[in-house]
Amino acid sequence: MRHQKSGRKLGRNSAHRKAMFRNMVTSLLRHERITTTAAKAKELRGHVERTISVGVRLGDLLDKPKDERTRDEQARYAHAMAHAGKTVQDREILHKLFEDIAPRARKRPGGYTRVIRLGRRKGDAAETAIIELVDRKIPEAEGAGDTIA
Repeated sequence: MRHQKSGRKLGRNSAHRKAMFRNMVTSLLRHERITTTAAKAKELRGHVERTISVGVRLGDLLDKPKDERTRDEQARYAHAMAHAGKTVQDREILHKLFEDIAPRARKRPGGYTRVIRLGRRKGDAAETAIIELVDRKIPEAEGAGDTIA
C-alpha cells in the first residue's frame, strides 16, 4: 500500500511524468486554459501554482522597467526566471509568465487555477476536466460588442 506517498503516478515512470507536467504547465500558461483528465488536472494544479508563485514573489519588482532595477533586484529577477525556467519549456511563455500572468496574479493570495469537471470522455470513459487560470483574459468574440436594442 502507498500510505503517505504524495502525488499520482498516472501509469508513467518518473521521467515521463516530469516531462508531461512540464509540457502541461507550459501549455496552460500559453493558452491559459486546457482540457485534460481530471486526475492530471488535479495533479497539475500544484505544479502551476508553484511556478506562478515564483513570479508573484518578486512583488513590486515586476512593475519596474529593466533599466531602473538595481543590481540586486536584477539578480533576484534573473534567479526567479532561472527557477521558473526549470518547469516552463518555452522562453516566450517564460517572459509571458513574468510580464503578464504574475502581475495579474499578484493581488491573489494563492489559488491561481480552477478545475472544472466536464464528465466522461466518449472513447474510454475517462473523467475529463478543464484547468484554467482564474484571472485569465477572455478573448472577445467577433461582434461581441454589438448589442441589439
